[in-house]
Order: sequence, then C-alpha cells, then structure tokens
Amino acid sequence: MKLSLVMIVKNEESTLRRCLESVAKYVDEIIIVDTGSTDNTKSIALEYQSRVFDYEWTNDFAAARNYALDKSTCEWSLVLDADEFLSKDCSKALRNHIHSTPAVGKAKLVDKFMGKDGISYEQIYISRLFPSDCRYTGKIHEQIVSDLPRHKVDIEIQHDGYFKKEKSSRNLPILLNEISDHPEDPYFHYQIAKEYRGTGNHEEAYSHLRIAYSKITGKEGYAPSVIINFMYSIISSGHLADGLTVLENEQDFLKNSSDFYFVSALYLLELIYSDPDQYGELLPLIEDYYLRALEIGDNEQEGSVIGTGSFAAHHNLGVFYEVTGNIAKAQEQYRKAANYNYEPSLERLREL
Repeated sequence: MKLSLVMIVKNEESTLRRCLESVAKYVDEIIIVDTGSTDNTKSIALEYQSRVFDYEWTNDFAAARNYALDKSTCEWSLVLDADEFLSKDCSKALRNHIHSTPAVGKAKLVDKFMGKDGISYEQIYISRLFPSDCRYTGKIHEQIVSDLPRHKVDIEIQHDGYFKKEKSSRNLPILLNEISDHPEDPYFHYQIAKEYRGTGNHEEAYSHLRIAYSKITGKEGYAPSVIINFMYSIISSGHLADGLTVLENEQDFLKNSSDFYFVSALYLLELIYSDPDQYGELLPLIEDYYLRALEIGDNEQEGSVIGTGSFAAHHNLGVFYEVTGNIAKAQEQYRKAANYNYEPSLERLREL
C-alpha cells in the first residue's frame, strides 16, 4: 500500500516548507494543487519533488480537495494544510493504519490560538487519512463522505493558522453563504463564530453561538464545544445575564469536561465583578469549579483546551487564593502550575 500527501495551497511560502519537511519522509508522493499563488509557493513545493497542479478557485473547498484527490496515484491519502505540520514520528502509526482493515483515520489536530492569558492550544480529532477514492462534501469546513468506520490514529498535527487573520476574510463570505442556504444548521453558526472570534469581533461571535446553542440537540460531536465557546463569548461580549442559565442547564451534560468547569469559573468571576452585591454569594463556587476541573484533568475530549485540567486551572486557582488573601495556598497552586513551566505562574512566584 502506498500513501500520497494531498494538499491545496495558495500563497503559503511562509509555512509550506515547514509542513513538507515534517511529512515528506512518510509518503510515497506529494500532490500539491495551487489555487492561484503569486509568491514562491510552487517553487518550494517543487523542492520536495511534488507533483504540482493549477486549479481555478471557485469558493468551494470540497471541489478543490476532490480535484487534488483525483491526482493521487496511491491507494491512500493523507491531507494536510500548509499551516500545519506533523509534530512527532508517525511512521509506524501511518503504516499500521493503511495496512489494517480499511477505516478513515482521525488525527489529533492541535490548534494554536491567542487566548485571554496568552497562547492556548485546543485539540480536536479530524478525518485526514483515508482511501484515495473517498471524496469531500461542503464548500467550507468540508467533510469526508464514507461509510467506513473512523478510528483514531496516533498522528499529531500542529496548526497555527488561526494567527493568520487573512484566513477569516477568505472564509467568512463562504460561511455567510452557507448560513443563508442552511439557516437552521448549528454547525455553520458555530464555525462562523470561530471566524469572528479570530478577528476579535466578539459581538458577532456571541450572536452566532447563541443561535448555535439554541439549535443543538446534544447529540452532535461538536455540541460540547458550542456550549463552552458560548460561555467564552458571553464573557468576551459582556452578555453576562445569559451565562447562569447555561451553567445550570449543562452541568450534567458536561460533568466530565474540565473545559466547562474552567470557563464557568472564569464566568462567575466576571459576573461577581459586575455586581458584587447581587452575585457575591457565588464566590465559593469559583474555587469549587477549578478544583473540579483539576479533578477531571486534561483529557482527549473533542475540542478541549490543553491546560484547563492542569496548569491553567492551577494558576487561576492560585490567583483566586491570592486575591482572597490566602497567600500560602496561592503559592502552592502557582508551584504546581510552574511544574509545567507555565510562565504566568513562574512570574507570580518571583513576585511573591
């Protein structure tokens, strides 16, 4: 069995070499479909003996990806974007998967983004390794259509494209068209909210997450992410009145989510600051929620942010103890976070 790397690109000279360097040794051929680059993208691709094809962009990601898959000559395909790269040796995982019972392989995708306290990382699992006769559907946030089972594969892909604001300007018009065509589909509202969050438009992000939250059934794989992101958008947009109902309604559904308890603690802090007289009695819940997040710990749950069950929760609990006057407990939590080399906690320990 042979394996193709299949990519669509446009003006990716700043990241393409990093991507290809991380993966070239694992694949038998590289297929690059260029949708209109005006920089050195194609020259970089040719450095890695890629087969490069030109394609006229039609605002349809599935169509472009399917064109690229048409060019594959191998039985299996691995799909990456230029702003992604493999972060560990996955030769054995790749070979084991393509030589076992046919299945769509789901890789761990670690998204790097700018959070409230600096750089954060969210992990999701996404179908990226599959037989080359599979095809995509969807103009944006396209999905593989296949009746094959889906198995997690020990592949880790790092992605830092959410630092690149131009992606949102490209994606937003397509998503707005999709929402116009599918106004009741919570998935598109969820995705467009992520684009607005990336551009700092917290009001629009809140608006679309509120719609997505109202339309999910809880059976969707992305439902926990909708709820958790809705809570973050409530904080960022200042619509604090909405949060208590979400917090109360979702505790059972998300009882094993460190992310949910982490964001709930953040939310309660903002709520109490907004009106201490009305909400001050909720203060002890902040400690309870951070402790619950730590009890759950970091896990492999879809959409979880790394640190909400470990270093970030320890740090924030330290901040809580510090501002409530318990310096000894604060230092204990900062030390626990510092064991992860978490810089905000290291700084607080130096200052204390």
